[in-house]
Amino acid sequence: MTGPFPINFLQFGWIDAADVLLVTVLLYQLYKLLRGSVALNVALGLVSFYLLYLVVKATGMEVLTKILGQFMSVGVLASIILFQQEIRRFLLSVGKATALERVRGWRWGRPSLDAPLLVGPFVEAAKSLSAKYTGALICFAQASDLTAFAESGDRLDAEISKRLLLSIFNKTSPLHDGAVIVTNGRIQAARCILPVSENPDVPASLGLRHRAAIGLSEITDAVVLVVSEETGAMSLVYQGEVYRDLSTAELRARLNEWLLRGETQPKSMSPETNAIA
Repeated sequence: MTGPFPINFLQFGWIDAADVLLVTVLLYQLYKLLRGSVALNVALGLVSFYLLYLVVKATGMEVLTKILGQFMSVGVLASIILFQQEIRRFLLSVGKATALERVRGWRWGRPSLDAPLLVGPFVEAAKSLSAKYTGALICFAQASDLTAFAESGDRLDAEISKRLLLSIFNKTSPLHDGAVIVTNGRIQAARCILPVSENPDVPASLGLRHRAAIGLSEITDAVVLVVSEETGAMSLVYQGEVYRDLSTAELRARLNEWLLRGETQPKSMSPETNAIA
């Protein structure tokens, strides 16, 4: 292609520059997706294998080229098998709710509910659970559909109440081990299983309950309330960020801000609070 940057016999134009930039961004996103997992080493091994195939082919080694070519011909199928979890996580990230889904009054053709979510029962329940050092994990669905995660637990479809929440997360309750999912102003399900974050930057001080909250917030727009069983601290997780050690007033303000007005960024959190670490 003819362009403004001739390099010997090559012509490097704006389309070529955009092509290189997009490929670079794609490779960087792929690295972020695989970073900290065994899949990164597998991917590097496949790339090394492909480079070896190119070298062998360029040097004219016909027999070795045919042997390696047989492996390369099934490379796409092998990659799907090897990276099925990573591909699933990538597709979930692509399908994550966009800003269009958060437009007030409309979410992909579905009108929003007329009755706002009452956050009071959740705040009061979290306060009581925190005082008793009882762990809790509550997920508030927004535009993203959490039905797949709700189906991993026990469906309730119950009205929201503080007493019900305390009963669910009571340590002797068979429903306490897992997450509660709140959808359309009702408790949709309990004892739900959430995807655990594989982010290597999550500090070791955060347990499995917090990692599950982070994992869900990384692939959906859900707001997750966490009560630590070890410290009793109340936290909120949103868009992969953890807001730790919240007071009752802060917890109520953040839930009202994110759930009722659809805000995507906190307005009054300090930088020290607005971080995973």
